[in-house]
Amino acid sequence: MRQSDQDLDHRPGHSRRRFLSLVTGASAGTVASCGTSPAEPRRTATRAAPVSAPRPAPRPRPFRPAGPAPTIYGRSAMVVDVNSGETLFAKAADTRRAVASTQKLLTALVVIESGGLNDTVTVAASDTWVEPTKIGLKAGQRYRKFDLVAALLVRSGNDVARCLGRDHSGSQEAFAAAMNAKARRLGMRQSNFCNPHGLTEAGQLSTARDMSKVALAAYRSRTVRSITSLKTLPFRFADGRTITLKNTNKVLERSPYCNGLKTGYTRAAGRCLISSGRNGNREVVVVVLGSNTTNIWDDSKALLHWGLGA
Repeated sequence: MRQSDQDLDHRPGHSRRRFLSLVTGASAGTVASCGTSPAEPRRTATRAAPVSAPRPAPRPRPFRPAGPAPTIYGRSAMVVDVNSGETLFAKAADTRRAVASTQKLLTALVVIESGGLNDTVTVAASDTWVEPTKIGLKAGQRYRKFDLVAALLVRSGNDVARCLGRDHSGSQEAFAAAMNAKARRLGMRQSNFCNPHGLTEAGQLSTARDMSKVALAAYRSRTVRSITSLKTLPFRFADGRTITLKNTNKVLERSPYCNGLKTGYTRAAGRCLISSGRNGNREVVVVVLGSNTTNIWDDSKALLHWGLGA
């Protein structure tokens, strides 16, 4: 027998009261009567310790370029720090203007967001009824959706844009509505899109500030960034013919820091380029709108290097 049991047996007065208190939960000297419930022990209310809300992660500080931004020809421009989202440079950033094929970034985001990139898309005759640039799709041909998105972003095919837009929404008008809905979700308040390719259309306008929001979303898309960083893209037509599509973004060739994104040109928009780059931990997107052939590449490269401290 354990010592505690012996103590209870050999000290009948004190030990029995202690035993009953242990069994019934009553305090020493309190014994439950027959037919009654044992007295409930007094419970001391405990107050839960306050739980503090987790502190949000500190917002990254943008890199501040040492000197002033280079002078550029483009009528509107923006340089944005990717990690903090802060504006490093702006020129007429809220002036509404045509943005040409740079809006294909938005087209790609809408298509990618809908999923099914391994699905097969069949080209309709109406998809080919568009001005160049075209890659030469033909009615009845079947392609993997991902391959069309890649051709859209690298070579800027307007027939590809129409094909993807119709496949997604059933018509160009319905796809434009999907583009505008996506634009609103991205916080683009000064933009209106009427088609998936960027050819001039009345009322189709955006701003450098709004397009920088598309640029940030595109840059943060692993699919878009992996495609737009390609200098060339092999493309296999449905008839078995294979061609090499060359990226329209010449800054990829001229700057070791450039890793995307998208060009644009119409007579109404002028030369446009949304570019992105990385230098160590520094990442920026650059928007230049309303430029010309002489200046677009050098101006975009200059802003890119300035924003990266390169």
